[in-house]
Amino acid sequence: MHIWGMHILDLSVILLYVIIILWVGKRVSERNKDTTDFFLAGRKLGKFYQFFLNFGCSTNADQAVAVSREIYRQGIGGMWIQFLVLFLTPFYWFTTMLFRRVRLITIGDYFTERFDSKFLGASYGVFILLLSLVGGGVGYMVAAKTMMAMTPKPIEECTVVERTSIMEFREFRQLQDHRDTGLTDEQTIRYEELIEKNKRGELHSFVSYTDPVWFYFIYAIVVGIYTMLGGFRAAAITDAIQGVLIIIFSAILIPVGLVKVGGFSGLHASVPDYMFELFGSATMSEYAWYTIAAMALANLVSIVAVVSGMQTAGSATNEMSARIGMIFGMFTKRIIMLFWALAGLIAIGIYAGAINDPDLIWGIMSKDLLIPGAIGLMLVGILAANMSSLDASAVSYSALFIRNLYKPFVGEKSEKHLLFVGRLVIIGTLLGGIAVALFIDNLLELFKYIISVPAIFGAAIWLGFTWRRLTKWAVTLQVIICTLIIAVIPNVFQGLDSVRLNPYFLKETERKTVTVTVDALTVDVEEGRADRVGQRIQKQHVIEPVGVFFEQVARINTSDPESPKMGLERFHAEIWILSWFGIDFTHFSKAQLVAARFLFDALFPFLLLFIFSIFTKPVNSGILDRFFAKVHTPVQPGPEEEKLALEAAYADPGKFEKDKLFPGTQWEIMKPGKMDYIGFFGSWALVGLVIFLLWLMVNIK
Repeated sequence: MHIWGMHILDLSVILLYVIIILWVGKRVSERNKDTTDFFLAGRKLGKFYQFFLNFGCSTNADQAVAVSREIYRQGIGGMWIQFLVLFLTPFYWFTTMLFRRVRLITIGDYFTERFDSKFLGASYGVFILLLSLVGGGVGYMVAAKTMMAMTPKPIEECTVVERTSIMEFREFRQLQDHRDTGLTDEQTIRYEELIEKNKRGELHSFVSYTDPVWFYFIYAIVVGIYTMLGGFRAAAITDAIQGVLIIIFSAILIPVGLVKVGGFSGLHASVPDYMFELFGSATMSEYAWYTIAAMALANLVSIVAVVSGMQTAGSATNEMSARIGMIFGMFTKRIIMLFWALAGLIAIGIYAGAINDPDLIWGIMSKDLLIPGAIGLMLVGILAANMSSLDASAVSYSALFIRNLYKPFVGEKSEKHLLFVGRLVIIGTLLGGIAVALFIDNLLELFKYIISVPAIFGAAIWLGFTWRRLTKWAVTLQVIICTLIIAVIPNVFQGLDSVRLNPYFLKETERKTVTVTVDALTVDVEEGRADRVGQRIQKQHVIEPVGVFFEQVARINTSDPESPKMGLERFHAEIWILSWFGIDFTHFSKAQLVAARFLFDALFPFLLLFIFSIFTKPVNSGILDRFFAKVHTPVQPGPEEEKLALEAAYADPGKFEKDKLFPGTQWEIMKPGKMDYIGFFGSWALVGLVIFLLWLMVNIK
């Protein structure tokens, strides 16, 4: 029996999961007595809950979808859209310690205390709450698109418009398959028309029963109820349940998919060998090694500005619990990502480009490969992965609003009042995410956006913990300028006809035809280009132009080859500014354009901070002494010991001078201790292990 395209057994699994999650939220709500309980779980979470909290907070189903979609488009090199965080993991050993030692609740509190500025704390609050809408939108979109892929509408039930879209997509795929071997003039004209339609999102491989709008609201209601009831403690407990489900949803497709393609040997026989190159082909991929390095650097700057970072670390009983929970939670995620990567390769082997929207890969594979019951378990896993991030983030946003926006303006209120307002904020952020999901349809661009934008505040957090000379006005000016470049101009310009129709901004990279030597696939043997699978043959590939200043450049009238063009999607303000220095980006590859953007986003904020700090008034030395005395004092086992240790540090902040790496300077970097070396270099050893497992996975034949 099916309802809206789903088997009754799958719906039963989903319903059971929702009931359990809501029950947990209700039970935990009885333990929340005040805002410290609600926002920080009373600072009583040990290594077990810290592990699952970090694993859950950092692991979203949208990441799995992003990895699989980019591998489907680019080959294994596409996994770096998410896997680049692997190289950031060792740095969490230090950031987690700093966030626990500073003994605050939100990152907004950090700006208020470090720079003696409620304005900066509030500015961060407004900035992150707006960004939270984007992050929430991503989660909704992934869950909805997966649900849509699992509930396809039969073509005989489609409208005329829907059928036309599906048939034109199939025609587009047929022409695309024969592009490299040559098209007639008539076919070329038709292919160019369909390319323009595809850019504009007018072609679809299927239509679904699922209405995403209804799905968004039902999903938000479930997350909102148990989060509002249980707060951060409910997030931690449910993350332990959801962590198991995340592992299941990540691994369940692999054995069935491998059987479908004929094992690893069949996988290599059906997927071009350049798609197995870890760092991407220099000519074929958008993810060359330098692109990955630039994106990793931008992400390293951004990670300290993630809103839940302060609360996740702050909820731990002590800094070692926070560190251990963070590192092992993160590395568990890195292992899980190997499954996501393999699923993307399997998708290439099975579908070979036959799906119009790569965001749908995960759902379509689940529908095609899994049996009833297992499909429900897959969807529950995806819901769990998104909920495990949304719940903790929603509580963090609530704390940020209460502490850095609400209380500074309305003054002290009762704990009951603050908890009520905090729960209303949770509802607001969840509804805001729905609004974003309704207006944005490209997950990849949202991911790239989320990587860059937190760097606006991330640079000030890194420098604020390590350099005393960083000033309030330097941070203020840097944030304003970088917000304009990274967040405001890209969104405003893409809506201005004077920009998106301006010929200067419609520049594209050059179309290139490259010859590559590859192992012959099964299709090459079938079409007479090789005698056997694995034979080394040469192929020509056409690399289509991409926009320089806009993500997409397409014709206004897709059926008219002479129609003027217009810019679509994100406007790259970073590339525009760099072009002022005479750089001709039309000769760049897509990988080089992406690298230039992320290098700018990572380094430009630091340049501004150093310059402005030299010419602006420093923060009061007494405030700085007190702040850094606290940061340099380890967390004590009990409240009485904590009080005594902090009082001693405040009374004699100069006692830490001898332990600094650069004593007598403005730098507040302490000499590494034994545990610093063990944690940091041990983490790098684990990074090497994960890369070895990745290399092993793509080389098994």
